[in-house]
Amino acid sequence: MVKIRDIELGDFPLLLAPMEDVSDPPFRALCKENGADLMYTEFISSEGLIRDAVKSVEKLDIFEYERPVGIQIFGNDIESMKLATEITAKTNPDIIDINYGCPVKKVACKGSGAGILQDIPKMVKMTAEIVKSTSLPVTVKTRLGWDDDTKYIVEVAERLQDVGIEGISIHGRTRKQMYKGEADWSLIADVKNNPRMHIPVFGNGDIDTPEKAVLYKEKYGVDGIMIGRASIGYPWIFNEIKHFRNTGEHLPAPTLEQRVDVARRHLEMSVKWKGEKLAIVEMKRHYSNYFRGVPHFKAFKTKLVTTFDLNEVYDTLDEVAEKFKGVELLV
Repeated sequence: MVKIRDIELGDFPLLLAPMEDVSDPPFRALCKENGADLMYTEFISSEGLIRDAVKSVEKLDIFEYERPVGIQIFGNDIESMKLATEITAKTNPDIIDINYGCPVKKVACKGSGAGILQDIPKMVKMTAEIVKSTSLPVTVKTRLGWDDDTKYIVEVAERLQDVGIEGISIHGRTRKQMYKGEADWSLIADVKNNPRMHIPVFGNGDIDTPEKAVLYKEKYGVDGIMIGRASIGYPWIFNEIKHFRNTGEHLPAPTLEQRVDVARRHLEMSVKWKGEKLAIVEMKRHYSNYFRGVPHFKAFKTKLVTTFDLNEVYDTLDEVAEKFKGVELLV
């Protein structure tokens, strides 16, 4: 049984990665239904929480059906991160997670996210102060290093454990790589195999099929897997991995009817939670995966990603359901 403090996650948990404009309550609800064992919110700016910025505060919304759920925060100022931790704890998440992995320029080049990998002493000090400022378990999401010359993740993970974190998720790329090239899980395995490590080590990067999830579990020995991009528009990935691991067989792929139904529900929940305009915009990144394998889908996809009219989106989904009813999906 993999545990973060007293939170039991099963023998090989599957985690939903924190993804900006993706891992919101509507999407998390669908992932929970489909087998995610632990989910993290979108990352939340510590400065935004301190200033009571609407967008940051909204991201603190969590619901009982999601549990266990972690709220992820980021920032580059230690005092601000401590205060943000205290604010976050009041919303009663199960876990507080620190983002030391976001590679995007507007975050990393200001010393937040993966940017702190250029200053390991500060990373360790900030983590220690955050752990001290809350009674909740603290976890970390990070990368192998800033670049190929600074892959210090084995030492870094050990030092973060020593100051009190209770779980670590490692993306198998450097910040310089962004999302290019192949994720290197060998260093993640080195962290897991470090005899001084006793907290759960979760691997992240490139897991997009049940076969790969099982292979990487056996090859690298991680305690669980965090799934990000492969879940976008495809929340079924979690149960598919679990079924394949347990039986060696594939679950039937979701039918066209199921895809339309889940896409519609996703949109409806998004409209209710964040409003029509933002829901329409942020749903656009999901449609390619929701309808992956549907033949001759391009014209419908174009409609879905170009319109800003909610009724037109619903009408297009109805068209898809009618036109492709009974059509065999391409693998």
